[in-house]
Amino acid sequence: MAQNDLSILRHSAAHLAAQAILELYPGTLLTIGPATEEGFFYDFLPPRNLKEEDLHAIEERMHELSKKNYPLKHRDISKDEARALFKNNPFKLEMIDEIPSDMVGLSEQGDFKDLCRGGHVTSTGEIKHFKLLGLSGSYWRADKSKQALQRIHGTAFFTAEELSAFEKHQEDLLQYDHRRLGKQLDYFSLHDDAAGFPFFHPKGQQIIMTLMAYMRQLHKEYDYKEIATPTVLNADLWRRSGHYHHYKENMYFSEIDGTQYAIKPMNCPGAFLIFGHHPRSYRELPLKLAEFGHVHRFELSGVLHGLLRVRAFTIDDTHIFCTLEQVEQEILKILEIAFRVLKKCDFTSINLAVSTRPAKSMGSDAEWKLATKALEDALTKFGQPFAIQEGEGAFYGPKIEIVIKDAMGRAWQTGTVQVDFFQAQNFDLTYVSAEGKQERPVIIHQAIYGSLERFFAILLEHYKGHLPFWLAPVQIRILTITEGQDAYAQDLYARLKKEGMRVEVDLSSDKITSKVKSAQLAKIPWMLVVGNKEVEAGTVSIRYADGKQELGVSLDVLLKKAHELNAV
Repeated sequence: MAQNDLSILRHSAAHLAAQAILELYPGTLLTIGPATEEGFFYDFLPPRNLKEEDLHAIEERMHELSKKNYPLKHRDISKDEARALFKNNPFKLEMIDEIPSDMVGLSEQGDFKDLCRGGHVTSTGEIKHFKLLGLSGSYWRADKSKQALQRIHGTAFFTAEELSAFEKHQEDLLQYDHRRLGKQLDYFSLHDDAAGFPFFHPKGQQIIMTLMAYMRQLHKEYDYKEIATPTVLNADLWRRSGHYHHYKENMYFSEIDGTQYAIKPMNCPGAFLIFGHHPRSYRELPLKLAEFGHVHRFELSGVLHGLLRVRAFTIDDTHIFCTLEQVEQEILKILEIAFRVLKKCDFTSINLAVSTRPAKSMGSDAEWKLATKALEDALTKFGQPFAIQEGEGAFYGPKIEIVIKDAMGRAWQTGTVQVDFFQAQNFDLTYVSAEGKQERPVIIHQAIYGSLERFFAILLEHYKGHLPFWLAPVQIRILTITEGQDAYAQDLYARLKKEGMRVEVDLSSDKITSKVKSAQLAKIPWMLVVGNKEVEAGTVSIRYADGKQELGVSLDVLLKKAHELNAV
């Protein structure tokens, strides 16, 4: 083993966790336990469901097993010998049957044995610096129709210093978790009465509206037209689009007047119906129909996570109907918009990937190759490097995935650009060409934020709650030192509000230090402190969220700075 191969160490730690679980909870059925980018996990079926408080005992037993310094041995055995060893574990027996070779790998440490292809440290004594991170639900073979299991998550490092740095990073993640910040700042709430359906409070809704307003400005600049389509549509429409066949397990259905309807999980068919509502000419293309569509998708309760994984969310969806010759130029414009949005949100690491045809898909190989090439050609012309993700496309077309890295080093997939040659056929969409012929448009599916709710959560954690001036629900709070400045503060408030600023004024009898602290806890970008000196000079003193100050700022200078920050 290479001494610096972290994946080997973490895979070995997964075996150590499995051994500890088996010793503490006899009768547990083990499945698989691979290393991951962040650490490792192991899926298992225990005699009783384990709880978070059980993690401490498992971790302690892992340390005991580490100190025993068991050698980790690996050998190949016959399938018959393996079946005898794991005769009481149907998961292992299924795995054995699927191995094409007559021999299978067996890993041993002390009395513990597990199926394994190999790749371990030499002894349990080398697995010293690890931590269990949590329990979650999973399914055998990641198939919801199969046995429900439990999954234990952990990580491991070669040194105590690396583990300590990881734990500090985890503390930061907990401190700046969007659920915690959302509650602290009164942005949104989550209720058991509507699990997976978030409630946005006034300040949180203001942030959502600001994101939408910014995107609408870009839509106006790039000649998009906004539409709105129904939330509930006839199920036959979803059969025609292919969503019913490929996606029905994630859809909600209802019956109206004896007919089956579905709550939309995506916005596409509504835009198709609008395009096909009357004859179209090539002169109208590209036609860019934008919608902030509210969609609903069924998610298992175990995977719901704040605003990052919900059952209802809003997509900044756009469907561009164009000719084949226009595809490349339109994709270039979409990428231009995406980079403008992400850079405005201070994301400096932006990566692109092309996701190709998945196993479940519609259309011919020739059409998929044409669509995939269109994406790759546009990206090449755009000048940004990109990766290829085999089999990760949508069922109706390949897509560009936009992945950002936040201030805490985590990667998030946000926007997508998809080329679709198939839905125009499904919905019999045509336009009249310059030659007077009926032609099928190419459809480009575009989302920059993706889910606004998810993007909001990412932004909250990226900025650690300190949203930039243009996005903050309250941009400015005016703080008076004594009641003698109240009239001036009220006039200042009225002027700033008239100029479009989101502003509050604190006229309480609290000391100025308490007012400043309150504004800091609310993470307000600008505090305007006014005392007698400011009243006499007709100025303000700006105290920024980072503690920096500017004294004696005139109202004209203040407004110029604010308008510059609010500009698209």
